[in-house]
Amino acid sequence: MSANQITSDTSSTATPRGYWANYPRFLWQSLRAATDGSPLFYGWMTLLTAVALVGVNGWAHQYASGMIVTHMTDHVSWGLYIANFTFGVGLAAGGVMMVIPAYLYRNRAMHDVVILGELLAVAAIIICTLFIAVDLGRPDRFWHIIPGLGRFNWPISMLTWDVIVLNGYLLINLHICGYLLYTKFQGRTPNRWWYIPFVFLSIIWAISIHTVTAFLYQGLGGRPFWNTALLAPRFLASAFVSGPIFLILTMLILKKIAGIQLPSQAIKLLVQIVRVTILINLLMVASELFTEFYTGAAHSVHAYYLFFGLHGHNALVPWIWTAIVLNVLAAIFFLNRSALESPTWLTIACLMGLVGIWIEKGMGLIVPGFVPSTLHQIVEYVPSLTEWQITAGIWAFGLMVYSVGLKIAIPIFRAASHDE
Repeated sequence: MSANQITSDTSSTATPRGYWANYPRFLWQSLRAATDGSPLFYGWMTLLTAVALVGVNGWAHQYASGMIVTHMTDHVSWGLYIANFTFGVGLAAGGVMMVIPAYLYRNRAMHDVVILGELLAVAAIIICTLFIAVDLGRPDRFWHIIPGLGRFNWPISMLTWDVIVLNGYLLINLHICGYLLYTKFQGRTPNRWWYIPFVFLSIIWAISIHTVTAFLYQGLGGRPFWNTALLAPRFLASAFVSGPIFLILTMLILKKIAGIQLPSQAIKLLVQIVRVTILINLLMVASELFTEFYTGAAHSVHAYYLFFGLHGHNALVPWIWTAIVLNVLAAIFFLNRSALESPTWLTIACLMGLVGIWIEKGMGLIVPGFVPSTLHQIVEYVPSLTEWQITAGIWAFGLMVYSVGLKIAIPIFRAASHDE
């Protein structure tokens, strides 16, 4: 649906009948916008639907047969699901990098595309929630952590803090997205008091969601690989790499495939952010490696296993060295201004950085915390086919949510900009 169509449908009805008078029309127009598109859009959504259904089939198999169909064990109880959860939290937190320059520094170019970051945060939190659901094994027991029904154990348990901040961040971003889209749809100017306080709250909350997630890991005294005060800053640094990179790729795709012209200044600013944060992330990784290997402490055995293997066990070595190479190459590309003038090379640099961070914060962080075990046994972990199916299905569903959000939001914002 084009921006002109939305304008013609709504401009005459943004009316005196009350704020909620146009809400049914808004829902109907949103449904039309989400289901109307080019053959390329239909092909994309069909592909995502097919992958998501494969994931549903894998989850049904896991639910019926039990967690035995995964390769997780009593020794390695967190695997691919929690790895993706950790990365997803960073992706959600990284969406705030559109909000900070737009509202704190009043950057007009970023203000025009800030909705992309808000929608990314919503989709990423949904992805995180789904990964936790499949990792539970028995999601029907989820009620145990619902206040009033189960034992929430707040404020003692860091897990309950994680539940609070993740759901709170989802609600905040849903409010911001919903309010801005509906008021723009009506042709009205948003009331700053109804969303600006929530925008600044989302900035603080975005930092909190990844900090609390890091505290959840580093607070486990029996897992020395995570017992570092640098874990939370590393999480934030990598989040402020993956989030902006994902948004850059989104804008490049929208411009190349959908023909949507977005402010080039927004991409340039995000590139500058990544140029700094990717170096900070590499510096923190180097600092961790120096501490682990130079001191030669007994707890360095996890890092030795991760980077060089241990007693013939080296399942994670290819993963982590791939992540290191990709992150270093991405940093080199982002520091090369001439290379980034080409959308192709910028896309390659973004993909390298995104995959590198995904491995580093996922398989390179979660699994080595369990290998060797607390009993000094080496039980390696490699994800099963079922785990890969479910993981692909969850990411496909998250991308469907993000795609539908963009399909609804962009025409409304383009129409509003045209009217201005």
